[in-house]
Amino acid sequence: MTETKKVTQANYSEEMVSRLHEVYKPEDSEEHREEQLQALSDELGKGVKSIRAKLVREGLYVKKEYKTKDNKKAETKETIVGQIADALSVDADTSLSGLEKATKNCLLFLRTTVQAAAKLADSVEETEVEETQAE
Repeated sequence: MTETKKVTQANYSEEMVSRLHEVYKPEDSEEHREEQLQALSDELGKGVKSIRAKLVREGLYVKKEYKTKDNKKAETKETIVGQIADALSVDADTSLSGLEKATKNCLLFLRTTVQAAAKLADSVEETEVEETQAE
């Protein structure tokens, strides 16, 4: 049996790719980046999704920032687990491995509780030190 190689034609020429690098500016605002996508789509005759995918492959694309319903930046579970680890003075990767699989509400409750307990322990320790110095 003879194998035949399938010859594929690139969707984007080198000129198109260089144009993507010229026009798309990752440091711009989210709104401006969306305008750049639309302008590139119109200019190159490709769909916005295609342009976005090519920018991802080129390492240029900056994804939209997810916001909560009340328009605040969303916290990741990983961040919350990191804050819990900090409050407990432990390493998140070794001591709390797998905790990020808990529900977000559970993690938020745990973070609040652990941080409050850590503050209470610190204030008790300070009081004991002050009493010892007063004697």
